Parts: sequence; C-alpha cells; structure tokens
Amino acid sequence: MPRHIAIIMDGNGRWAKKRFLPRFVGHQRGLSAVKRVVSYCANHQIDALTLFAFSTENWKRPAEEVSQLMKLFLKALQKEVELLNENNVRLRIIGDRSPFNEAIQTHIDLAEALTAQNTGLTLTIAANYGGRWDIVNAVHHWQQNNPTKSVAEMTEADLSASVCLADLPEPDLLIRTGGEQRISNFLIWQMAYAEFYFTDELWPEIDEQSMDRAVASFKSRERRFGQTSEQVADVKN
Repeated sequence: MPRHIAIIMDGNGRWAKKRFLPRFVGHQRGLSAVKRVVSYCANHQIDALTLFAFSTENWKRPAEEVSQLMKLFLKALQKEVELLNENNVRLRIIGDRSPFNEAIQTHIDLAEALTAQNTGLTLTIAANYGGRWDIVNAVHHWQQNNPTKSVAEMTEADLSASVCLADLPEPDLLIRTGGEQRISNFLIWQMAYAEFYFTDELWPEIDEQSMDRAVASFKSRERRFGQTSEQVADVKN
C-alpha cells in the first residue's frame, strides 16, 4: 500500500454543469467525496493524505466562486474537525495563509491545535498553495536559519528539509480526477518519484471503488528509483 497519497481534486464545476447546477453545488458535493476518501485512507492504514483544495492561481476565478469557496472552507473547519479528532486524524493546512480572512486563519489554528497529538492518518489540506511558492519559501526559510551561509552552500537535503511536508514520507501516489493529466504546480519538489494515476471520474464521483482502482494501479507498478529491474528483484529477494 502507498504510505502517502496526494490528490488533485478536479471536476467539481464540470460535475455541476453536467447537471445544470451552479458550480458551487459541485464544490459542496466535492466535500462529500473528501469525507469518503479520508475514511478510506484511515481504514486502510494510509499514513498520510494530502489534498489540493485551492491553488495560488485559483484566486483568478470569478469573485463570487472564490467567495463561496472561502465560506465552504470555513464551514468545513467549523463543522468537520471534531469528527476528524474523534477518529484520531491529524489535520494540517499548508500554503500561504496571509490572504485568508481572520476567521479562517483562527479556525485553521484551532483545528491544527486540537488534532496535533493524534496518531492516525495525517490529513493535509493544501490551501493557497503552489509548488513554486513552496520551493521559494523553503529557500527563504533556510537562509533565515543559516544567516552566515551562502545559498550556494544549500544542498538538496537542506531544501528537502525546508519544504512543506518535510516530516512526512514523500507522496507515493498522485491521483488526479477530472481527466486532466498534469500536476498543476502541486508538490512539485516532493513528487519526484511519485506514481501518477489519472482518471476521467469527476471529483464528486470518487468513492471507495475509485480508490481501490487507483491503489491497484499503484501496486501493479515496479518502483525502481533509478535502479534496474534486476537490482530491485535482488533487494526483494
């Protein structure tokens, strides 16, 4: 089983459009899919699940849609965190929080504090997150902690230790729903060796069977990490 699954949740708007519904209804139904996938990962002893909820580029969407998404984000923080805590799930939010309003920032802090000691699934929500922002932020963070050193002295290990999710195993499996086949600036440093799984299913349609298919695809692959098949076979034996 993969230890860490990352998901780009795509297709909420198209799901709604196909049903002649407002796009926001698709986002609401997408929250139900989040609950199903969190339950799946918790029940299958997955260590970490990271969901791409809102990118740094998503602010370009229509103002009304962004406003509704922020309201949905706040509602989820207010309504769902107790249940996560009861199920031993640790919640974390990654990304630049500064553009969020005070209520959202406060509830992020409360949610993370409430679940910080939980030892089950680590659920990470990437909100106002971008992979390029993450790398630049990591360099700044390293430089602040090493003021007497030049950036030329920074190593790959230094950067890996400074990006978001540095304390978690790197994603083994990336799932993207909605038919698109790109990673859209999501965890671009952390997913150097992730296996990619693309599906035409729209995010609100994702259920346990969908996850079973993604995990089965992952299990069927040979992960060589630069080695030959023969070397991998020797290690297994």
